Amino acid sequence: MDAVKETVKNAAHNASAMAEAAHPYYPLGVEILDYAANEWSVPVLLGVFFGGLAVLFYATYLVVKRVHPQMRGSEVVTIMWFVLSGTIHLFFEGYYSLNQAHMGGLQTLFGQLWKEYAFSDSRYLTQNAFVLCMETVTAFVWGPLCFVVAAMITVEHPLRHPLQSLVSIGQIYGDVLYYATSMFDHYMLGTTYSRPEAYYFWGYYFLMNFFWIVFPGILLYNSFSAIADAFSRLKKIDGNKKSS
Repeated sequence: MDAVKETVKNAAHNASAMAEAAHPYYPLGVEILDYAANEWSVPVLLGVFFGGLAVLFYATYLVVKRVHPQMRGSEVVTIMWFVLSGTIHLFFEGYYSLNQAHMGGLQTLFGQLWKEYAFSDSRYLTQNAFVLCMETVTAFVWGPLCFVVAAMITVEHPLRHPLQSLVSIGQIYGDVLYYATSMFDHYMLGTTYSRPEAYYFWGYYFLMNFFWIVFPGILLYNSFSAIADAFSRLKKIDGNKKSS
């Protein structure tokens, strides 16, 4: 009975705190300037977002096949990955970087998408210094470079692998810091930025960012292997010249 009373008391306290906060984000009571709830439903927002990505993938595929009809499937997928990354970095994350000061009240497509994602990380609505700096670098450095790498792969440019390695390391580094700063605040300072529903943390915060560790990790390995193989062949050629 005491446990039930305590649960009811905690629920009432949380409801009261959320009412005072005037928004549904955690930690309860965190200040979000000019907050306005999204006007579009979650299915509509996600449908428009993923529908746009589908169009982007198809357009990229058509362009690549037109420029390089015989390109291997794995290379086409890599190009599509960099176009996807470049688009999200430059336009979506760039939008956040330029509008973060009043993100809480925006009703644009990207504004509402950011407010939906912020259920898993409210730092995006509170002008957090780390998130702003990290997203700005990601948007305006790694974003354009992703398109450059995609173009280099398409035309088989010799600088493809060095630049692919650079971009992949940058993406992994940013993602690791993103996870680490949030986990530090959670475990060391007791500050939680994600709502308690598991799908916000595991679906939005963890899974949607984990892609930018897995795929860049694979591409980094491939580039290192290609560069090592090139140097190995060059060494053999030099050895043959010296012995002849």
